[in-house]
Amino acid sequence: MTLSSFLIQLLNGLAGASSLFLVGAGLSLIFGITRVVNFAHGSLYMLGLYIAYSLTEWLTGRLGASPLGFWGGVLLAAAAVAAIGALVEILLLRRIYRAPELFQLLATFALVLVIKDAALYVWGAEELLGSRAPGLSGSVELLGRRFPQYNLLLMWIGPLVLAGLWLLLNKTRWGALIRAATQDRDMVAALGVNQAWLFTSVFALGAFLAGLGGALQLPLEPASLNLDLQTIGDAFVVVVVGGMGSVPGAYLAALLIAVTKAVCAGIGTVQLFGTDVSFSRLTLVVEFLIMAVVLVWRPWGLLGRPQAASRNPADIEAPLRPARPALRRAAWLMLALLLMLPLAGQSFPYALTLSIDLLIAALFATSLHFIMGPAGMHSFGHAAYFGLGAYGAALFFKALAMPMEASLLAAPLVAGLGALLFGWFCVRLSGVYLAMLTLAFSQIVWSIVYQSDEVTGGSNGIVGIWPAAWLAGRGAYFYLTLVLCAGCIWLMRRILFSPFGYAMRAGRDSPLRSEAIGIHVKRVQWMAFVLAGLFCGVAGALFAFSKGSISPETISVGRSVDGLVMVLLGGVQTLSGPIVGGVLFTWLQDLLARETEYWRALLGGVMLLLVLAFPQGVVGSLRSRFERVEATQ
Repeated sequence: MTLSSFLIQLLNGLAGASSLFLVGAGLSLIFGITRVVNFAHGSLYMLGLYIAYSLTEWLTGRLGASPLGFWGGVLLAAAAVAAIGALVEILLLRRIYRAPELFQLLATFALVLVIKDAALYVWGAEELLGSRAPGLSGSVELLGRRFPQYNLLLMWIGPLVLAGLWLLLNKTRWGALIRAATQDRDMVAALGVNQAWLFTSVFALGAFLAGLGGALQLPLEPASLNLDLQTIGDAFVVVVVGGMGSVPGAYLAALLIAVTKAVCAGIGTVQLFGTDVSFSRLTLVVEFLIMAVVLVWRPWGLLGRPQAASRNPADIEAPLRPARPALRRAAWLMLALLLMLPLAGQSFPYALTLSIDLLIAALFATSLHFIMGPAGMHSFGHAAYFGLGAYGAALFFKALAMPMEASLLAAPLVAGLGALLFGWFCVRLSGVYLAMLTLAFSQIVWSIVYQSDEVTGGSNGIVGIWPAAWLAGRGAYFYLTLVLCAGCIWLMRRILFSPFGYAMRAGRDSPLRSEAIGIHVKRVQWMAFVLAGLFCGVAGALFAFSKGSISPETISVGRSVDGLVMVLLGGVQTLSGPIVGGVLFTWLQDLLARETEYWRALLGGVMLLLVLAFPQGVVGSLRSRFERVEATQ
């Protein structure tokens, strides 16, 4: 790489940093004030791009290819997204501000599903590439190379927006209220400030920035339905690397990530020690590598502030209690019905296939709950261990030609080793930072699998992973799945009522006091992380042999989000909640996907109703109501 090409890549990085900063700054502002982890922020970015496409096409049709048509469409699109954001805040988020943060995350994920299908209905499934900006469609010569004029403009938009936000936050009364609310919301309310409208205005501003970031990409990338999850991942990285709630930190992080990606793309493939090393492949994962390094070195982000140690960082939960006799009888009855299910397999063959999926989902969700609930460690990357189990089984079976039974037994060890390595770093963090580090490791695993064509098959995955002959029938494989899933769930439950389980919960509720009585909290959490990875690996291995093939989708962010939704839907503070949540979510997903093309919107609507009706999850809310009825008798 020559000096001129290196400098050109730096300029490309500066241009890319602007859009990344806009979406990251909006998310950071919203989190800083409302404390809502807005999972739908990527959807607002996607809407900005779609709406800008429609508005610029409409304005260009009436005004001709003029700057007014293009820039008018861009600004109107951002304003429209701001209005949508304000509407969402008023109609939905105001009702759940007092709910646990994780339930707010669940509600905003439901919004992702609804917005995605709304975009599918309005704009269709095809990608839409907008027109170029009039007067900026050409290129200029810099350092002997051609550089797009539009990128030159983008380079300046980021710093200009940063300066505007600084003035807004530091030189206006509204900004002073925002900064005060960031420090102490109760004090701001005591001074008579209308918090409802303050929150609405902040949410609208954050949505405006996301919409503007999307609209500005109109000439550079097509509008597509995949932009929501792709963008939210990048936005989370920017916010976490920069420091939660820090707007300058968001710009610094966006700059660091965008420039690094541009330079990696410019370097391409080089030879190191006689081996070809492709830096361009790193562009898929470089932001997560940066986030992992920053979180390990400086857990509160580049410009964030460290959190003071607290004696009670989490709400004290009621002690776990053994299942009541009625619940035990219901569990035995359910097990008996499941054992008889293959007898009806001739009449309802799909029932066995669906039941296998439901059992695997229940084990996947229970393994995630094992560290989220009793251990208090929220993971956004649990799919990594599911995928390691699935790929471990496939590689043992196909590449090493091991018998299916041996592959199934050995695969969880791969997931456990992954959890052993990643967990050592993760347990040193807490809260959102821990969750984001788990996401980073998950994306790193996904990237390795996706790009290792020779070993994992790359994007095509691995096919031909079928059970042994004696398990080839769906009934036999169903019994195997039932035994392994029920056994693993029972074992996790036994662990939670052992001294190790009590130590996990003590470390979650009061780490300082736990350390004082001799519990090595980090070591206990690390062991819990490994156990959860092992059990999740069992679910992944069963999944691989049930489907006969696997692909990088097995490790995608979407699967990690599915796991979170399952746990939250059932209830974090109950042991049976993840089982119910996993079964309910997977069944609803399967049922709705077979009924309509817009199943995501229906699923999102159902989830929103459940969040509003059952703020503690389905099982948690039902248990509370049952206990209240008992108390009144």
